[in-house]
Amino acid sequence: MTGDKLESSARGKVAVVTGANTGIGLEIVRELNLRNAKVYMLCRDEKRGQEAKTVLVGMGCDASRLLIERCDLSSFESIRNCVRTLMDYEKTIDILVNNAGIMCYPKYEMTIDGHEMHWQSNYLGHFLLTESLLPAMKTSTAARIVNLSSALHMKSDRIDLSQIDEKKQFGLFKPYYRSKLANVMHARALTQRFREDGTNNVTINSCHPGVVNTELSRRFVIARYIARPFMWLFAKTPREGAQTALYLALSKNVYGISGKYFSDSAIASENPLALDDDACQDLYNYSLEKCLLQNDSAIASENPLALDDDACQDLYNYSLEKCLLQK
Repeated sequence: MTGDKLESSARGKVAVVTGANTGIGLEIVRELNLRNAKVYMLCRDEKRGQEAKTVLVGMGCDASRLLIERCDLSSFESIRNCVRTLMDYEKTIDILVNNAGIMCYPKYEMTIDGHEMHWQSNYLGHFLLTESLLPAMKTSTAARIVNLSSALHMKSDRIDLSQIDEKKQFGLFKPYYRSKLANVMHARALTQRFREDGTNNVTINSCHPGVVNTELSRRFVIARYIARPFMWLFAKTPREGAQTALYLALSKNVYGISGKYFSDSAIASENPLALDDDACQDLYNYSLEKCLLQNDSAIASENPLALDDDACQDLYNYSLEKCLLQK
């Protein structure tokens, strides 16, 4: 990505990247760190995260600004534990890249939370992570959320939320298509929420990284053993595949743009199903319910000033004095 499309520096910014130990995620972390951001690498396997950090340091990254946190998107408990840690460390988060994903999972399997594996790993887990980090993002001057989707979301049929986790809905590719459509719809639905509650300092967009030679399709036998040796002929490298996500995270050209779908660092046409605002809101409300966030939505939208512990203590002491309750 040429320098004129990205901010030359991300100094002082705090970024969170899922699926950070390999492929596109690793390259996103690398670029953000080299531009002086502090980057939290969210990885399902901490050992692999440490190995990735070693690789990144060898590429010239600053180890002091690479922080590894365990986050298994197929477990709501793991996500919540990760969020608690992040919120303990940081009052403000400027960039969230929802990159992690699985494809061609070999069998129908439910997560510990009762959802089909693609659906939770690719979509619901990221929804929970995003909603939970919104209070910290709303304290940023200009926060950005990036959902890694795929052009294959165009192949998805309409999402039937009443059947999404059923075995009869499972197949080699369809669960992936639907989860990627949900990533696009999430960006549109959350943008509408921002407009309704007056949030103008946080944006969210989705993107297609391109056909990239990564580990994403490692469970698909044909891709792994037949097509993979020839991928270099037509597929992007992970570094090339990271560019549109980096553009959305850093470019001044997309300041204020939200709810859009991008490909090759430009707005692109999404699946028409993603333009159904009623369906997007139904998906959003369903996701709040499944992630048990209905009662947390008010917390997510509280005034950031209420998070200033010193100011809260000053108010308490003032109230004691004015009510003549001091000893």
